[in-house]
Amino acid sequence: MSWETTVCRDGEEFGRLAGEWAGLYRRCQAATPFQAHSWLHSWWVSYGTPGRLRLVLVRRDGRLVAAAPLRLVPGPVPVLTHLGGTITDFSDVLVDDACPEAVPELTRALGDLARAAVIDLREVREGAVAERIWAGWQGPRHRLADSTCLELPPVPIDELVGRLPRARAQRARAKLRKLDSVGVEEHVVPPSEIPGAVRRLLDLHRRQWAGRRVTAEHLSPRFAEHLERAVRPMAEAGHAMVTEFRIAGDVVAANVTLLSPRLSGAYLYGADPVLRTTKVDVLTMLLRNCAKECSASGRTTLSLLRGTEPYKRQWRPAPARNQRLLLARRRMGPALMLRAAYAGGRGWAAERVHARRGDGGG
Repeated sequence: MSWETTVCRDGEEFGRLAGEWAGLYRRCQAATPFQAHSWLHSWWVSYGTPGRLRLVLVRRDGRLVAAAPLRLVPGPVPVLTHLGGTITDFSDVLVDDACPEAVPELTRALGDLARAAVIDLREVREGAVAERIWAGWQGPRHRLADSTCLELPPVPIDELVGRLPRARAQRARAKLRKLDSVGVEEHVVPPSEIPGAVRRLLDLHRRQWAGRRVTAEHLSPRFAEHLERAVRPMAEAGHAMVTEFRIAGDVVAANVTLLSPRLSGAYLYGADPVLRTTKVDVLTMLLRNCAKECSASGRTTLSLLRGTEPYKRQWRPAPARNQRLLLARRRMGPALMLRAAYAGGRGWAAERVHARRGDGGG
């Protein structure tokens, strides 16, 4: 058995890793859609800074068995953090399920890379492979709470309605009947048509949120380029699905669902404001579609991803708190504690702001 550890710093080489990366992704059941090569490489093309890519790759007998997709953020304290930035709901490293010995190899490689930097992994989901790296780390480390996600069981919409209090369940059933009465039709977009469908979705998203508070990055050209570039190959590989909702042949809403072996995540949707006048409940329409896909596929979690907005909470989802894992070599211990204190203070302040707004931090 021979081990080889390398660090990829070149974006074009990252692109050429697509086949190897896809194989490792399939062999890592804990992976979320945000660890798919198409998502990460597309993000790097749109958002990455040349010279800062740091992909830690571990091979055993020539086969890729572990990978950590990182980037360097320079500063007074250099930081190694995940690819994907703020538009990525979960970060993690990948390890082949059949090769648990790769965990200590990857941990050692990360230690070598972090001689003069702090590793800061945001939005680590419970059960992620990165937790094993954190558990085996020999130097200073710190764990903080990060964003809250909401999760539903993988059951059809009728069973989700059955979990609600009686009065709320009656209202939900009325909303479902309304969808049928106005003739809402679902259309799964084939991969070849996804770029155009993504453009329609983003236009609907812009119109839906006109004049209201919205994530500004979702309206940017680089986000549009990233989403078009990433989602088509993900759909071809079974890692994404774009659904359009039509009434009388007109597209009135669209949704991107991201998929991994265990998780189905409702990532982004857009809806025509005209639906407000027809009293069609958009979330009920989207959730019916997502619940059908998740329950039929055998996935174990239907995630509403980050944010605890009231329109999500009405379905009684379970909260799942992401983690922020900080790791460093001993000589960087003071820098780690300083970053942890700063991050903890910012997190507390953000929670207080969201609590006053009543938006739950979404």
